Amino acid sequence: MKNVRAIAAQIITNLTRQRGSLSTQLTDFSNHPEISLLQEICFGTCRWYLSLEFLLHKLVAKPIKEKDQDVKSLILIGLYQLKELNIADHAVVNETVAASTALNKPWAKPLINAVLRKYQRNQRKLTEELERSTLDIRYSCPTWLLNEVNVAWKSKSQSILKGSNQRPPLTLRVNISKKSPEEIISLFSEHRIEADRGKLAKTAIYLEKPLPVEKIPGFYDGWVSIQDESSQLVPELLNLKPKVRVLDACSAPGGKTCAIIESERLLTEVVALDESESRLQKTRENLLRCGLKASLIRGDATKPTKWWDGRLFDRILLDAPCSGSGVIRRHPDIKILRREEDIQALTKIQAMMLDSLWQCLRPDGLLLYTTCSILPRENDSQIKNFLKRTDNAKYEGITADWGVECDYGRQLLTGDKEDHDGFFYSLLSKS
Repeated sequence: MKNVRAIAAQIITNLTRQRGSLSTQLTDFSNHPEISLLQEICFGTCRWYLSLEFLLHKLVAKPIKEKDQDVKSLILIGLYQLKELNIADHAVVNETVAASTALNKPWAKPLINAVLRKYQRNQRKLTEELERSTLDIRYSCPTWLLNEVNVAWKSKSQSILKGSNQRPPLTLRVNISKKSPEEIISLFSEHRIEADRGKLAKTAIYLEKPLPVEKIPGFYDGWVSIQDESSQLVPELLNLKPKVRVLDACSAPGGKTCAIIESERLLTEVVALDESESRLQKTRENLLRCGLKASLIRGDATKPTKWWDGRLFDRILLDAPCSGSGVIRRHPDIKILRREEDIQALTKIQAMMLDSLWQCLRPDGLLLYTTCSILPRENDSQIKNFLKRTDNAKYEGITADWGVECDYGRQLLTGDKEDHDGFFYSLLSKS
C-alpha cells in the first residue's frame, strides 16, 4: 500500500487493537516517499486521540462499528489534519476521502466527506466545546492516568499534561572521551546548525531545530548520540570510578551503556544485558558507531541464574520497564496502548528485577534504579517496599538542584517549560 493516509489509518487501527507500537510499525515504512507526513499524521493523531474522538462523537449520529475501525481512524486523521496541520482544507478532505478506496472501503467516501465538511462548517463552535470539556478530553489523557497525575503532583498536574502534548526537542549526548560540548557546538555553527548546552547534564546539547541523523555532523563518527538529557544524568549518579565492574541490566538500545563507558574509560568491564536479541543488536550497533566495547549478554534480569557467572558487580544500573508516563511526548501511542491494569503487572516485574539483581551486587556497591515514569507506585513506593524487605539495602540521598526530592529518590517531571523527559532516580547501597 502506498497511500499515506490509508497507511496511517491502518497503523492507528492496529494500535487501538493493541497490535505493535508506533515506532515498530513506522519502521516498515521508513523508505516511503512521504514518511515525514506519515510520521506527523500518526504521532499527532495518537497525541490528540481522545480529543479527536470527542469531536467525532459530536459529528456523527451513531458510533462507527468496530469492524470499520479503519474508517474511524481515517476520519480521525482527517480531523487532525484540518485541526492542526498547515495543509489546504480541500486537499485534506479530498485525499482523506480518496484513501478509503485504498482501505477497500469505497462505501465510506460519503460518510468521510460529510463528517470532515461538517467539521469545517462548525470548527469554531466545536473548538469552544472542546475547550470547555473535562481535562481528560482537553489534554487527550486517559482518565486513569489523569487521576494518578492529579493525586501525585496536584499543582503541577496541568503543567505535566501540557508538557506531555508538546513536541520534544532533539537532544544530543556528546561523547566527552572524543570531543567537548564546546567543540561540537563550534562544529555545528560551521554547518549553520544552532545548538545550546543542556541545563542538567554536562554532556547534553539541544538542537534548535530537529535534524535527521545523517545531517548531524559527527554522528557517524560517534562524537554525538541522540539521548534525552534526563537519562544523560545516569553516569554521574552511578559514581563511576576506574577499575569498577558495571552491569547495565536492561541495556537496549544501548544509549546508557555507551554513556557509561564514555564517561569513565578505565572501567574493568561493562556488561550489557537485555532479554531481546533484536534489541540487543541495537546496543551492539550503537557501541560500534561510538567505537566502544562491552560484554553483551542475552538474558532475563529476573532470572540471573540463567546468565550470571557469579562474579559480583560494583555498580548496577536497572533502567526498569515501566509505564513510560514520563516520555509520552516522545511516544504518544502510550495514550492508546497503556491500560491501568498494566501498571500492576509492571510493578511486579520491577520488584522481581530489584530482588534478583540485588544478589549480583558487591557489598559496598551501588544500584541505580531508574524509570521513565512519573507514577509514584513505579518509583518512590517501589523503592520503599524494596527497602522494607531488604535488610542490607540503604537509600543514598541524591543531592541535586534539579527535579523534585522524594522520600526515596529524585523525580524529573515533564512540564510545559521543561525540555527534559519525566524520569525517576533512586540510588541504593549494599551493606
